[in-house]
Amino acid sequence: MRIRNSLRSLKAKPGAQVVRRRGRTFVINRKDPRFKARQG
Repeated sequence: MRIRNSLRSLKAKPGAQVVRRRGRTFVINRKDPRFKARQG
């Protein structure tokens, strides 16, 4: 999992979902699980 300044690049990948949990923003990707990220 990467912590990035901007999730925009990950959000553009196919299969990506932006999810808010417990005040944090996550990007999860079922198609390509490498592209997970957390922000906040």
